[in-house]
Amino acid sequence: MRQKELRIALVCYGGISLAVYMHGVTKELWKLARASRAHLNGGDGIHGVEVVYRDMLRSIEAQHDLRLRVLPDIVAGASAGGINGVFLAQAIHSGQSLEPLTALWLERADVDVLLDPDARLATRFLKYWAVPVVNFLLSRPGNMVSASVAPETRAEVRGKLSRLVRSRWFEAPFGGIGFSRLLAEALDAMAAGPVSAPLLPRGHPLDLFVTVTDFKGHLEKLRLNSPPEVDEGEHRLSIGFRRITPAKGGPLAETLELVLAARATASFPGAFPALQIAEIDALAAERKAKWPTRAAFLARVLPHLTTAQEIAGAALIDGSVLVNAPFAEAMSVLSARPAQREVDRRFVYIDPHPQRVGGMERSDPRPPNWFSVIFGSLSAIPREQPIRDNLDTLAHESREMERLRGVITALRADVEHAVEHLFGHTFFLDKPNQRRISAWREKAQHGAASQAGYAYQSYAQLKFAGVADALTGVIAAAAPALDRAHLAHAVQHHLADIGLSRIANGGGGLTPPAIAFLREHDLAHRIRRLRLLARRLAEDWEEQPGVTSHQREAARDAVYQALALYFARDGQEALGPEFPAIAAAALQDPAAALHAIAATRQLTATDAEVDAILAEAMAAAPKPLRRMMLLTYLGFPYYDVVTLPLLRGADLTEFDPVKVDRISPEDATSIRKGGAEACLRGVEFYNFGAFFSRAYRENDYLWGRLHGAERMIDLVASSLADGAAPLPAAEIARIKRAAFLAILDEEETRLTADPSLVSGIRAEVLKA
Repeated sequence: MRQKELRIALVCYGGISLAVYMHGVTKELWKLARASRAHLNGGDGIHGVEVVYRDMLRSIEAQHDLRLRVLPDIVAGASAGGINGVFLAQAIHSGQSLEPLTALWLERADVDVLLDPDARLATRFLKYWAVPVVNFLLSRPGNMVSASVAPETRAEVRGKLSRLVRSRWFEAPFGGIGFSRLLAEALDAMAAGPVSAPLLPRGHPLDLFVTVTDFKGHLEKLRLNSPPEVDEGEHRLSIGFRRITPAKGGPLAETLELVLAARATASFPGAFPALQIAEIDALAAERKAKWPTRAAFLARVLPHLTTAQEIAGAALIDGSVLVNAPFAEAMSVLSARPAQREVDRRFVYIDPHPQRVGGMERSDPRPPNWFSVIFGSLSAIPREQPIRDNLDTLAHESREMERLRGVITALRADVEHAVEHLFGHTFFLDKPNQRRISAWREKAQHGAASQAGYAYQSYAQLKFAGVADALTGVIAAAAPALDRAHLAHAVQHHLADIGLSRIANGGGGLTPPAIAFLREHDLAHRIRRLRLLARRLAEDWEEQPGVTSHQREAARDAVYQALALYFARDGQEALGPEFPAIAAAALQDPAAALHAIAATRQLTATDAEVDAILAEAMAAAPKPLRRMMLLTYLGFPYYDVVTLPLLRGADLTEFDPVKVDRISPEDATSIRKGGAEACLRGVEFYNFGAFFSRAYRENDYLWGRLHGAERMIDLVASSLADGAAPLPAAEIARIKRAAFLAILDEEETRLTADPSLVSGIRAEVLKA
């Protein structure tokens, strides 16, 4: 049976109180991943809407002969989206439940709870003279409550807003340490709840990023023509966590580190005080918790701060101030991601309110008022601006990948003719073995070099530069304190010293030192070669008589088994715990760092293992399949000479385009049309609405689940292979209806602030 992974990189925007809606959406992704794991393992322990998701996956398997697994393996978020991202990643990696987080949002995400105790005390001194002022502001015609809050909730909102306004002035009304306590309590509740296996396969990486703004900033050197160097301020920070999935669940990171990341990214300017490290230290003291990784963690996330005084003085505020949609962080970890089977990569972003800019509707003809201008200029507009740039980059790269696949298809006949001419037609009758395939591979490499002519020189230079840059990146990741430009210079100087200033000879091939260097270090070339073969056996397959689907799938399994050997040698973890110390000395001794990388990876020995795996698969394959595999595998150098320059040396190991999907109220219209205004209550009071009413939070959480379920079903349905018969629209509608009713049944006893909420939406579902 054909197997495929629907891999999801989730990007969560900031949205102030719309965080509650985003929690509902992320909960559905978590439930879909749980259902997918149960489907693959044949396990039980799922219920409610998870059963609907599992049954959908079973139906696809039965009807399309496709076993699909859903893997959310990259999570990036900012502000309120960053909080949801932290908890989702913890649940994916640890196998813990997200249910306790629902209680946090519904019960504790309230103005009266978040208000700092010291601010509450101030109301005693302010109430006598401030009450008339507050009452005037909140009751005069056209006031912000009347203009943006539903009539049935205005009294509740006015009461809470009155207490908020009469709190201390010129200081953040919400408490920092109190917020950190809430986050820690939620993580504790997750750890105390039911725990199952991780939601990713063993050995698969999980990446989490949250954006943060360094208020004080730091200086970064920019290299110019004149003057040679200048210092420019940098305020963007990204706190990242990468973990390899274990066999049994465990925490993604130390609780205090996750709290720090969530608290920092959501420090909304003016509402929460800036986070300083002393706050997390105080939380650790309160909890009597040890933090053994404190020094290493702070050195990693704040590498520009080198002294204890600098670290203590750091002030971190909301990540959405500069980067509200952290696509770049998620994109940065796509390169050389492991693949055990065919992959459908998606970037999915949650945008709870795409139609509002700067606190106003686009269609509103009125000029912005004083509050809208201040709020929009300082918060809303800067948050939205980077989004299109990142999406344009993704779209451009995807178009490039599509073009490259077209180039490969157009080259196929010429490449296969060249390989046949190089080896002779009778070559394909030989029985492959490891020794023969290794020799054939070397011969094909030399054949491609000699036939490429003068074009091979530019290819070789680009290939060599890409490998050198990748090695520099590996060293820099292990020793972030090193200056990247100085490190690159040291590596280049060392390579020149060992005879690599000239890498191509006059005959069109490589010099012996260059060949030895690439054999030791060119990991990306090996991965590209096997991914080309895997794709040829899957998406680019042309039916051939005498080849069954079972035989083709067996060949693909062998290719992915071989790929796994190379992936196991990629990344920081593969280099062992001793490597960071070696990397730290790379400016003085780059040779030692490169030698350590080569000695650990053992790529030449791995090549022999890969050739043995492929030889066994080819020997078992029928002649037409074996011929196609050999033509593709041995033809790869010919393809690479053409396609690598088109990639401009980018560190990419596949030609598969990335697809982008959005989740918002505008995209989920099966139950109710009209977007955020028709469904969500948190959009009121300039997106702060849900902090003032539990009924609002329950409403937005439920719609988050419902919209999340609808879009999860859309994602799964769209993952069928190109050319395959899509699921009928009536079948998709039936699945969505079942999912909606299952969610409403699950939530009926919990969501009681508005007795008509669940019953009213259920009536809409049944009527639709």
